Amino acid sequence: MQPYQILILIAAYFGLLFLVSFFSSRAGSNAEFFRANRESPWYIVAFGMIGASLSGVTFISLPGTVATDSFSYFQVVLGYTVGYAVIGLILLPLYYRLNLTSIYSYLESRFGKYSYKTGASFFLLSRIVGSSFRLFLVANVLQLILFDELGVPYYITVSATIFLIWLYTFRSGIKTVVWTDTLQTFFMLLSLGVTLIVVSDELGITAGGMINHLSESGLTKIFFFEDWKSSDHFIKQFVSGAFIAIVMTGLDQDMMQKNLTCRNLKEAQKNMFSFTIVLTVVNMMFLILGVLLTQYADLSGIDAIKDELFPAIATGGELGIGVAILFILGLIAAAYSSADGTLTALTTSFSIDILNIEKRYEEAKQMKIRKQIHITISILFIAVMLIFKYAIADKSVINKLFEFAGYTYGPLLGLYTLGLFTNIKVKDKLVPVVAILAPILSYIISINSLVWFGFEFGFFILILNGFLTLLGLILIRSKHN
Repeated sequence: MQPYQILILIAAYFGLLFLVSFFSSRAGSNAEFFRANRESPWYIVAFGMIGASLSGVTFISLPGTVATDSFSYFQVVLGYTVGYAVIGLILLPLYYRLNLTSIYSYLESRFGKYSYKTGASFFLLSRIVGSSFRLFLVANVLQLILFDELGVPYYITVSATIFLIWLYTFRSGIKTVVWTDTLQTFFMLLSLGVTLIVVSDELGITAGGMINHLSESGLTKIFFFEDWKSSDHFIKQFVSGAFIAIVMTGLDQDMMQKNLTCRNLKEAQKNMFSFTIVLTVVNMMFLILGVLLTQYADLSGIDAIKDELFPAIATGGELGIGVAILFILGLIAAAYSSADGTLTALTTSFSIDILNIEKRYEEAKQMKIRKQIHITISILFIAVMLIFKYAIADKSVINKLFEFAGYTYGPLLGLYTLGLFTNIKVKDKLVPVVAILAPILSYIISINSLVWFGFEFGFFILILNGFLTLLGLILIRSKHN
C-alpha cells in the first residue's frame, strides 16, 4: 500500500470513531463519563470487550508464536474460562452490591485508606507502563510502514495518536468507549476472518479439509504434560490463565468499568459469560491463522518470524490490497480499543481513588478536575512512549519494564483474596510495604528459579506474587480481627 492510502484509511477510521462519539455523547456528566449512566446493553459491552482483551500485542504476536510454541497458549485460554467464571459469580455480585464506580473502593471499606490507595496506585502504575508499551509496539509498526516514508517524526506520530484518543473520549468517557470498542472489535475480527479465508485459499485448503490440514501440520499440539519444570506445562499454563483472567480483568478498573456500565448484575453476568465463549473461539482462530501464515511464509520464501510474521505477509502485497487494508484497520483497532479504555479508566481511578472528587467537591468542580486529569494522563502517555523510544532504546529493557508492570497485579490478588475469603484485618499503614516487597521478591525468585530450582515459573509467577503478598498481609494482621 502507498503511504497516502494508509493515511486516508486512518483518517476515515477516526472519522467513524468521532461519529460514534458524537452520537453516544450527551451531557458529558461524571455519571456518564465514569458509569455510562448504567445504561449499556450487555451484548454491546461483551462484544467490545473482546477487542479490549486482545490488544495490539495479541493481534501482532499471537500468530507468530505458533511456529515455536504450537498451540500451547490455548492452555492459558482454557484457564481464562475458569477465571471469568470467578469474576461473574463472585466479583461482579460484590461490585454491584456495593454500587462501586472504582472497584478499589472495596479495599477502603475492608482494610482502610492505605490499602485502598495502594491498590489504586498499583493499578495506575501497571496500566500506564503496560498500555504505553502496547501502544508503543503498534506505533512503531505504523511509523515503519507509513510515517517514516512521509517524513513525520515519531514524537509527532505519538502525540497525534494520543490527542485523537483524548478527543473522542474527553466528553463522555466510558459511555463512548463502550460503543467505540464495538466498532474496533468488528474491524479486528473482520481482519482476522478475511485473512484466514484468503490464506487458506492461497494454500489450497477447503473448509472441509481444514481440520485434516491442521492436524497434519505438526503445529497444533495444545496440551503439554511432559516436563513439569517447563513454563509451558499444562498445569502451570491452565492455573496461571485462571489467575491472569481474575486479576487482569476482575481486578482491573479498565475492564471492570465496562462491566459496571450494564443495567444490573444479571446483565453484567450475561455479558461476562458470553464474552468468555466468544473470546475462547477468537483466540483459537488466531492460533489457526498462525499455522497458515507459518506455512505460507515457508512456501513463499518470506523471511519473517514471531512479531514480524503477520505484518510482513499482510502488507507485503502477495495477498492483495484488501488484506493489507483490513490488516491496517485491525492493527489500529487492536491498539486503540485498549488505549481509549485505559485512558478513561486511569482518569476514573485517579479522580475517585486518589483525589476523592466525588466526596470532596460539587458536580461542576468534579467535572473541571476530571477534565484536567484526563489531559494530564494523556500527556503522561506521550511522555512514557517517548521515553521508551528515545531514552530506552534497548527493546529488551522495555520488555522487562512491561513484564515488571505485570507484577503489580500480584498485590491486588493478595489483597482481594484476603478480603474476600477471610475475616482477617491488617495493620493498614504497613500494607504499602508488603505490596512493594512482594513483587520485588517475586522478580528475584523468577530470574533465578531455573538455576536455584531447575524450574521455570512463566505465567505462574503471578500466583507466587499473590501468595507472597497474602503471606505478608497475614504477618501484619491486626490483633483486633
